[in-house]
Amino acid sequence: MELKRVVVTGIGAITPIGNNVHDYWNALQQGVSGAAEITLFNTEKFKTRFACEVKNFNPLDYFDRKEARKYDRYAQFGMVAAREAILDANLDDKNLDGDRIGVIWASGIGGLRTFHDEVAGFVKGGGIPRYSPFFIPKMIADITAGHISIQYGFRGPNFATVSACASSANALADAFNYIRLGKAIAFVAGGSEAAVTEEGIGGFNAMHAISTRNDDPKTASRPFDKERDGFVVGEGGGGMIFEELEHAKARGAKIYAEVAGAGLSGDAYHMTSPHPEGYGAYLCMKAAVEDGNLSPNDIDHINTHGTSTPAGDIVEPKAILSFFKEHAYNISINSTKSMTGHLLGGTGVTEAIATTLAVKNDIVPPTINHFTDDPEIDNKLDFTFGKAKKRNVNIALSNTFGFGGHNASIIFKKFVE
Repeated sequence: MELKRVVVTGIGAITPIGNNVHDYWNALQQGVSGAAEITLFNTEKFKTRFACEVKNFNPLDYFDRKEARKYDRYAQFGMVAAREAILDANLDDKNLDGDRIGVIWASGIGGLRTFHDEVAGFVKGGGIPRYSPFFIPKMIADITAGHISIQYGFRGPNFATVSACASSANALADAFNYIRLGKAIAFVAGGSEAAVTEEGIGGFNAMHAISTRNDDPKTASRPFDKERDGFVVGEGGGGMIFEELEHAKARGAKIYAEVAGAGLSGDAYHMTSPHPEGYGAYLCMKAAVEDGNLSPNDIDHINTHGTSTPAGDIVEPKAILSFFKEHAYNISINSTKSMTGHLLGGTGVTEAIATTLAVKNDIVPPTINHFTDDPEIDNKLDFTFGKAKKRNVNIALSNTFGFGGHNASIIFKKFVE
């Protein structure tokens, strides 16, 4: 069976450094940090009092009041990002066959704010179970995929992927595979998260997973820096339109890049810690390169998972060196989490968008907040520290890894007929 070719025809994003793709991409190139003191709840008693929140977001700018009440914050972000991607691709054209357009929308956690509000109301009400009828449908992680399908009449495969921080990268991989197998003509694929809540920050604090650099939030996300002390929680999301090439060409769609390959793996090691030699990361990068019938030497750029955690930032460069060997020193590596923080279930797609735009524009955004080399990391690698780099980016890879040992790599390349 001959596999179909898959291209990117639309993108949408709402992030801590830009509420649309244009602003997001500009901020990435400029090295803007999205970290600041938390405004969404009182942090007085918390070890971490900052995060990368989405700024200047009013749901009523996007939804009427009744509609907004139906969506948890994570779903609101998802609907906004999906809408931008759909309009960008002109996928709302009523002449398209909605039976063959699917939606895969991820979230690692789902409606955490809704869960908090409903349980807090239960406790405050003396244990009387007066829950909202919207409680469960607002909270569940699959509901955004349903809402997107309902709004636009997309009746193809419709589901959510949940693999912690790899969730939206898994959504992209699934969309890619469905289309090239001929199971759909297009997908709205992506993910969103809104975990800047008491439970989100408190839970990650309890794990010692996030930074406590309250005196200097803007430099707290320090991927590959010796003084890193954990990731910074971010929120937001992104959407991408993956489309079968001939269908895209027939309707005159613009093409950002071609999806060249996808690789998935499991660490089979630990609940939260990565494999110490990066074997799972090695396997998924290898699988993605082989899936695209590429050579390791073809890769120009890697958008790393690069979370700013002590263990993870040692392991990923090890895996890159293990797979790419000497060519690793020719690859421009970066971590956009240094700017956006970690969007959890929304991180894979927002970084895939950044990777796609790097390919389209031949620009690698920087890794900011690097002050001190870590002797456990090979600093001869090009981490694109400090400022964006203009270079040829013909083929690029985006890595996303999640708690539970879930690993995903997606490859994008310049579109050539």
